[in-house]
Amino acid sequence: MFNLIRRDVILQKRQLLLFIPFILFFIIMDSHPALTFLIASIFIPFNTYAYDEKVETNILLNSLPYTRTEIIASRYLGAIVYMVLAIGVTSLALFAFNKPFTMIDIAIGSSLFLLFAAFTFPLFHIFKPGYISTVVMISFLLLAAIGPAIVLFLAEHLTAITDFINGLSFPVLYIGATLVIMLLYFISWGTTTVIYKRKAF
Repeated sequence: MFNLIRRDVILQKRQLLLFIPFILFFIIMDSHPALTFLIASIFIPFNTYAYDEKVETNILLNSLPYTRTEIIASRYLGAIVYMVLAIGVTSLALFAFNKPFTMIDIAIGSSLFLLFAAFTFPLFHIFKPGYISTVVMISFLLLAAIGPAIVLFLAEHLTAITDFINGLSFPVLYIGATLVIMLLYFISWGTTTVIYKRKAF
C-alpha cells in the first residue's frame, strides 16, 4: 500500500513544482492562514484524483496485485500523509515570510480539508469520469467564497444551537469537533470502499 501512496508523488513531479509558488501566492496575498493550510492540503490528493480520472488509472490499478480495499485505503491514508507534509511546508513558508499563525489555524485548515475530502472522495467513484474533478474544484471555490456568509447566517437564525455551542468550553468544543470530523472521514472511507468494490472497470 505504501507504493500506492508513493505513486501519487511520482506521477505528480511536475505538479509539485507548482506547489510552492501556489502556496506563496496565497501567503503574499495575505490570505487567512487557515485557508492557506486548507488549500495546501488539497493540492496533492485532488490533483491525484483529477489525474486518475483523466487517464483512467483505475483500470491499471485493478490489474496490479492490490485489493480494492487497499487501493481506497491508500487514497484516504495518503490524503492524511500529504496533508501533514503540506502543513509542514506551509508552516515553514509562513515563518519565512514572517506571517503569524497559530495551532488553531492549522487545526481549522486540516479539519476543513478532512471534512471536504470526506464529502468529495466518494463522488469520484459515484459519477462517471470526465467532469467530476472540475465540479469538485468549482464547488470548493464557491464554498470558500460563500461559506463564511452561510455560517454567519446560520449562527444568527439557529440561536439555540449557537447558544449551546457557546456554552461549551474550548477543550470540549475542539475534541467534539475532532471526533465528529474523524467519524465522517471514516464513514466516507467505508462508503467509498463499498462503492469501489461494486464498480465495474
